Amino acid sequence: MTRQEKDALINDLADRLGKSEVFYLTDIASLNAESSGKLRRLCFQRDVQLQVVKNTLLRKAMERVDGKEFGELSGDVLKGNTGLMIAEAGNAPAKLIKEFRKKSDKPILKGAYIQESVYVGDEFLDALVALKSKDELIGEVILLLQSPAKSVISGLKSGGGKLAGILKTLEERAA
Repeated sequence: MTRQEKDALINDLADRLGKSEVFYLTDIASLNAESSGKLRRLCFQRDVQLQVVKNTLLRKAMERVDGKEFGELSGDVLKGNTGLMIAEAGNAPAKLIKEFRKKSDKPILKGAYIQESVYVGDEFLDALVALKSKDELIGEVILLLQSPAKSVISGLKSGGGKLAGILKTLEERAA
């Protein structure tokens, strides 16, 4: 790979990291071709971009991103094979990794960057799976907002029937 090609790759990685609010670094070493293909297909189905990157190029790309601090992710985490997973939802790659590891011992989570928060180590995988995506949080808020309105409407509907019954009874007594 020529110097220009490396520089173009670093700039592309820096651009993608700069635009992304969520990315995971994984260890996918020792995955055979079949398992690697299955992982790539699963990533494609879940809208997670998977790319195997050279650690030195990724480190340089992180250095070129303005306005973001990657902390420990640009240090000792970048050793061995590194798979870069980029997604829109903060928990999507974690769920994908957790599901894939039911049949395989890889990929292992090296670290994650989620909206300015840095997580280093595989022990954070369960916590990252439990994170709610933006859409899930919006859905919960809407559900909470709808609940009191539904209760009031239900009460008015049932109360309206009772009130009509009472008025009818009173009318029949008067007659």
